Amino acid sequence: MIIIDSPSHDAYFNIALEEYLLYHYPTEDIFLLYINAPSIIVGKFQNTLAEINLDYVTENNIKVVRRMSGGGAVYHDLGNLNFSFHTLLGQNDFMDFSTFTEPVVKLLNDLNVPAKLEGRNDLLVDGKKFSGNAKLARNGKMIQHGTILFNSDMSVLGDALKINPLKYVDKAIKSNRARVINLIEYFPNEMTTDELKALLIDELLATNEGATIYHLTTEDLNGVAKLIEEKYQTWDWNFGFSPKYNFKNAKKIPAGFIEVHLDVERGGTIEKAKIFGDFFASEPIEVLENKLVGVKHNDKEIAKVLNSVDVTDYFGKVTIDEILELFR
Repeated sequence: MIIIDSPSHDAYFNIALEEYLLYHYPTEDIFLLYINAPSIIVGKFQNTLAEINLDYVTENNIKVVRRMSGGGAVYHDLGNLNFSFHTLLGQNDFMDFSTFTEPVVKLLNDLNVPAKLEGRNDLLVDGKKFSGNAKLARNGKMIQHGTILFNSDMSVLGDALKINPLKYVDKAIKSNRARVINLIEYFPNEMTTDELKALLIDELLATNEGATIYHLTTEDLNGVAKLIEEKYQTWDWNFGFSPKYNFKNAKKIPAGFIEVHLDVERGGTIEKAKIFGDFFASEPIEVLENKLVGVKHNDKEIAKVLNSVDVTDYFGKVTIDEILELFR
């Protein structure tokens, strides 16, 4: 087994690193550890916009990244330790989550923290969740990865993942907002996330004969950078990959009440747009609706459409920002 302590806190880097290792180290057993700066990691099959508070995420520069595995959305920050096991497919039962959570449970139990695996894939302490785990199988390998809430900012976690459920109707996988807890509460003496990471590395070195620390090479770093550029920092992957959904939003502004309905196809492209309200328009609203068809459902592309017209022709005395907010 090789043990990798990621040199980066960038969520784009660390999620891309998991995929890079999958394809470039196809026969190696790997244990990867990383800590991300504030970010939201969404499951592969989720509708990103229906999982996050987009305004809050944008205002607070929180990165949003889609991972390769299924499951729900999670919030990461510097108080959250993430671990990832890579092993050959077939060596372990795909639905067995206990094998790769056991080192975490053992270490915490040795530190007098009553952690245990409950249900299918969650680690709990005193009935509260501190770790969720997900899996994927690809390229002849299996990856199980999980989070450890150690000293995360819970207020940000709640705000970043808070969304109005009335805005989105889709068949995407929904996140289960379980009761969660920071493990720092169980440590009477101060401990940092980095110190917990070092202890977990020591645990793996001690219990896996032949395990060694591996440092990423320049070739590795360049390969990860290429994946980031082509996939993991792109809107098409992080947002556009979402399944087909219906979106609606309404707002009362000085010009009147406005309600927006969108049918968005897979890939994040608006298939149909309808706008209702008690506003006064000098131009047919159908003209603007047609201009939105074929446009990606994101601020940048919709803003281009709104800037290409005089929005007061369609809504009266409004600003572009007031109208753009209806599409979030």
